[in-house]
Amino acid sequence: MTGLQDLKYRQWFMGADVDGDGVISRQDVLLMGERFIAACGDVSHSAAAQRLREGLDTFWAQVLAPQDQDGDGRIDLPELTEGFRRALTDPSLYPQQIQPVAECYFDLADLDGNGVIDRSEFEQVFGLAANLPFDECGRVFAALDLDGSGALDRFEFHEALAEFFYGDTPGAAANHLFGLITA
Repeated sequence: MTGLQDLKYRQWFMGADVDGDGVISRQDVLLMGERFIAACGDVSHSAAAQRLREGLDTFWAQVLAPQDQDGDGRIDLPELTEGFRRALTDPSLYPQQIQPVAECYFDLADLDGNGVIDRSEFEQVFGLAANLPFDECGRVFAALDLDGSGALDRFEFHEALAEFFYGDTPGAAANHLFGLITA
């Protein structure tokens, strides 16, 4: 585990602590999804929104809740960091740990349903829901667009999430996917 990963996990924690009380609860995780759904427009009753809600509930139960070392139903930053250090060690587990929820996020962020997330969709959704400053969205998007097509396909989206959660490459654009990390 590197200091860079700790910074990324702290940034993710800050976004996941939706109510700002210094801990993440199941309710925060569900609210994080609702914030993302709201940023996508009028899709709250869509199949993708329902899958996201179900996926986040599973993510809470299978990935986050086991990190609750004191059993109080809430995860503080040290518990999350230590839990991610233990749980997110093997990128080959991405399909079980992250991909199901990521698929739902992708489907929602693809606002026009054309199978890719273009820059405008990225800015709209990640700028509103992922704590990524609007003035940085374009730079992060361009770096994540590996093939220079002007859109993120599922492969590029999953590569970014895998780098964020498992990677330790300084300077990787995915490091800033959930907001700019600072030392």
